[in-house]
Amino acid sequence: MLLQYEGTAYHGWQRQRCGSTIQATLEAAMCKLQPGFQEVVTASGRTDTGVHAVGQVAHVDVTSPIPDHRWPKALNGCLPPDIRVLAARTVSSHWHACFSARWRRYRYLLYDNPVPNLFLRATSWHRYSTTLNERRMAAALQPLLGYHDLRAFQRAGSSRLHARTTVQAVDVHRWGDVVAVDVQCSGFLYGMMRLLVGQLVAVGEGRLPVCAFEQRWRLGKREEVQEAAPPQGLCFMGVGYEPVLFSAPAPWPWGQLGVG
Repeated sequence: MLLQYEGTAYHGWQRQRCGSTIQATLEAAMCKLQPGFQEVVTASGRTDTGVHAVGQVAHVDVTSPIPDHRWPKALNGCLPPDIRVLAARTVSSHWHACFSARWRRYRYLLYDNPVPNLFLRATSWHRYSTTLNERRMAAALQPLLGYHDLRAFQRAGSSRLHARTTVQAVDVHRWGDVVAVDVQCSGFLYGMMRLLVGQLVAVGEGRLPVCAFEQRWRLGKREEVQEAAPPQGLCFMGVGYEPVLFSAPAPWPWGQLGVG
């Protein structure tokens, strides 16, 4: 199923002992439609507390006779308004939302007008002291393209055996007072996007030279990557499969700011 959610009220995707999560909320909705339901809803990527999604994909095993096209309406009738199922379809039992994915894409929104914007508060990071230099930020991102060890952008606590991934596309766009940072990878490390954007903002504000940004990740200097961007500006934009499962979801927000 293809999902959208506003992550403000949730402690991320993964079920936890305390606090509401997207996974637990979806599974509770499934229980209402399929008595005795005990399966796990598996996502293409686990989002952290407060992070949003416009194109999340998840799979679950069902025995209900409800046909594909009726699942979105049925689930949305049982879900809170900040979680929506956009589409659903049957796939092979060998298909996996996470392991079958070819790429994932995140977008981070920054707002750099000195005057706060109430309607961007929940979906962007307000940087009010300095106008961001988006060209310098874009230049810093370009060397990341390709297969690299990005341990400098990995939070402690990751279960991954290594920190290597392929960065497939990067872009930085400005639309008025909003700067969008787009990154597409074969897979993201734990906390990667927020740590990367934290460093990128330092570049955009002139506090960190572009060459120093590159040196930190090339040499794996995790101890020098201190500031992580807050979660509310981050959105999981989409995930790619072959063959394509779903058409592109509605943009979040300002769809013209796509990955280049």
